[in-house]
Parts: sequence; C-alpha cells; structure tokens
Amino acid sequence: MSTPSADPRALLHLLFNGARAVDVVETALRLGLLDALEPGPASLSALASAHGFVPARLHKFLDCLESLGLVRREPPAAGEGEAQYTAVPGLRAAAAAVLGPHSQERNRETYAWRALHGHLPEVLRGERSIPTEAFDWPPRTPAQVAGFEASMAAGLGPIRETFLLHAPRLLPQGTRLLDVGGGDGSLGAHLLEAMPGLRVDVYNLPTCEPLVARTRSERRLEGRLGFVAGDFLRESLPRGYDALSFVRVLHDWPEDIARALLRAALDALPPGGLVLICEEFRTPGRLAAQFFWSYFLMGVDTCASALRELAFYTRELEALGFRDVCVWPGSLELVTARKP
Repeated sequence: MSTPSADPRALLHLLFNGARAVDVVETALRLGLLDALEPGPASLSALASAHGFVPARLHKFLDCLESLGLVRREPPAAGEGEAQYTAVPGLRAAAAAVLGPHSQERNRETYAWRALHGHLPEVLRGERSIPTEAFDWPPRTPAQVAGFEASMAAGLGPIRETFLLHAPRLLPQGTRLLDVGGGDGSLGAHLLEAMPGLRVDVYNLPTCEPLVARTRSERRLEGRLGFVAGDFLRESLPRGYDALSFVRVLHDWPEDIARALLRAALDALPPGGLVLICEEFRTPGRLAAQFFWSYFLMGVDTCASALRELAFYTRELEALGFRDVCVWPGSLELVTARKP
C-alpha cells in the first residue's frame, strides 16, 4: 500500500487537515477501535455492532484512518462478504506514545512555538527569534533548565531500553560512568537500579545540580548518583572515569563542537576507557519525530540541533584514534568505542 508521503498533493491535503486527523486517531485510541483493528481483520458491521456505532458513519471514519495510511482495507471478493480492515502493525502503541496525555508532543506544546507561527519569512531572514526569556540555549534560568530537562526525561524510554539491554556487558562491576550533559540524572538512576555495582556521576551546568539531587533522593541513590558541575564548552572533561556517555547531547551542537567533545573524551579517558553515544541518528522516521524541534529551533541560533547519520560518529571516532568502534542495536542505536 502506498503511503501519503509518496504523493506530495495527498500529503499536503492531510497536513492542512492535521487537527482533524489527530482528532480521528485520538478518538480511535480512546474508544478502543485500535485494539480491535490492529490484530484485525475486522469488518465494518462487526466493529459497528461491538461499539454501538452507525455503520455509514463508521465507514467514513475508517476512510479517514485509511487516508492517513494507518489502516488497510481489503475489499471483498466480487459480491461476497464485507471489506476487512486492519491497522498497520504498532499503531496502537504509536498512537499512545505520540498522542497520549504524557507524550513528548504534549510536552512540546508548552514551548513558545507560537512566537514563530505565521512569521517564518521573518524568521528565515533573521528578523524574528524565540525570546530568550521564553527559551535560551543553553538554558539559563532555573525554570528553563527544569522545563528542558523534564522534556528530555519524557523521551528517555528508547534510550533507557537500549542502555539496559547492553550496559551489563559494556559496564562491568565497579565501573565509574560520567554522563556528560546527563540532565536530571534519570538515565543514570535507571542504570544504577539495574546494576548495583555501577557508579554514575552527571556532568552538567551548575543549575542542574538541584534536579540531580531530587532524582537521587526520590530514587534512594545516595552515594551512587553524583553530580559534577561544569561547562564542557569552556572546560576539559573530568578525569577519573572508566566510561563517558553522550546521550542526546552531541546533535545539539555544530559538527566542530561535537568533534571537539569526542576529542575531549579521548583526552579524559584512561587507556581502554569507553565512550558511549546514543541519540536519534538521522532516519526519515526520526526526522519526523524531530519536526517540532526543527521548527522551534529555527528561532534559536545558539542551538544547532541537527540529527546526524550514524556514520558521522563511527567515522569521527575512528579518525580520532578510538578503537573497537561498535554499533549496538536497539530502539535507538548505541555507538561505543575504546581509547587505545
């Protein structure tokens, strides 16, 4: 089945009707239709009967879902039976993740994107920006820091899954890990809870220390989840760690700064030390999920926020002299390399 994105006119029709499209998918999720459609196939009459819907109206509703590329319709053989409907695999989980009450997109709605809406010509000419009191990069005020780190923690699920899958092999008993730009310490807390022999320190701007302290207290990780204040744009990375991680950090900076941070990691690690990189490496699906930030950060020149292909990191690590460069599979890939 072709997707709307393969036809520019069809895609633009759907984009213009975006609010109505979201209403349809939210309704299908809320009413349990996706639970019936995803295992499928299901007939119109069976769905209407099970849910108490008017069949002719449900037919149009299903047409809406089909037009979005989310439901497949198999017409009946000539003069026999009914059409059968089946949701694309993973639709219910995707709808809950994107449209659910605690989704990343709901969180993003709290940002001041309306300062740009309708003014993109001025934005592109550099005449209009996001006001720094609404959002600055790096975040400056305690409120900005708390809001941004809450957004990052809300989207931690795929990264947490990948780290927990591979960390027992990569971070043996007694490892000291420095999570560079590690937000409020949420990822470190997940790792510490799964791996009793690990020690994690978060390296971040001083304004993040209260957030890490709160995570430490709430998760009862005193003595294991630490904090080191600093600014990697102005200081060398701390030494004394067996591993350094960059999680959703490097893509926020231009290539020269990302390269410099990898070089700083090489300098800070001991021989055999491990660097770990995990973020949304550039694919069509991840670029779509990044749409909000691509739009919003047009008005914030200090933040590059450009998804990069995974090959950029493997190439740069090898060029810097790291060895054993590996890509570990997961919801988001994990790139690792060791200092010679």
